[in-house]
Amino acid sequence: MRLYLKDQSVTIDKGELVSYRVKETEYMHQKGSPGWRNVDTEMFPIIGPTADAGFQVQTPREIAIQDQHGLLRELEYQLEQQTNLSATYSKSYQQRTPIKNSKYPKKSTQKLLLWPYNFKFEKKFELKPSGLHITFTISGEKDSPFMFGYHPAFRLITKNPTVIANNKVITLHQVLETGSKALQVSNCNTLVLQDKNELVVVTSGFDNFMLWTEVSNMICIEPITFYPYNVKQQNLDEGFTFLKDTKAVFSVHLAVNS
Repeated sequence: MRLYLKDQSVTIDKGELVSYRVKETEYMHQKGSPGWRNVDTEMFPIIGPTADAGFQVQTPREIAIQDQHGLLRELEYQLEQQTNLSATYSKSYQQRTPIKNSKYPKKSTQKLLLWPYNFKFEKKFELKPSGLHITFTISGEKDSPFMFGYHPAFRLITKNPTVIANNKVITLHQVLETGSKALQVSNCNTLVLQDKNELVVVTSGFDNFMLWTEVSNMICIEPITFYPYNVKQQNLDEGFTFLKDTKAVFSVHLAVNS
């Protein structure tokens, strides 16, 4: 699926943002390029690894069985609505439904995953004159626990790109040195990726980021509700947010300064 607005274009494949182009410049990492096999995904209902905790995450209701970054990515998106400028997708889950873990057996010893709560997860893309706006809406039972993170990967063009956060400069070398844990950027809702052009990432609802890459041609700029590496995996439940009477809404806005 493609969305167009003047010099902006977006390509979506089954709910995944595989291209965002402005004036013929591609800003998303491309599948097949070194670094990561995806372009974007979500981390829900947990963020972080779980293997050292036996893939068990404590919830107020019972122990959940989760692999790294949660089971949402194992579900398929359903297209709910589309126009020339927008597209909305959703995923729904029925509590305690066993879900096959795609990481098993090559990257995980856990065959099935489950979560003890119902949820519906919506993802809306909307092209605006100011850039690409992505809205995430989470609904479910009141007091349901969750963590949420958006995990997009951006293409890098120059040799020395930097990220500006909280008036500080973060180099690509610093992100690479952090390794698999990802570099934490706390108390922040706006980042600027300075490369060939400036890509401004403005978020709502997250207040934190993780930066991750293992290669020099891409970087993941990940808005998160909780940085999981501050606690032991057995204590991952310390990072839960809880649904209230209304739906939880998060957003990410991408804008290019040429």
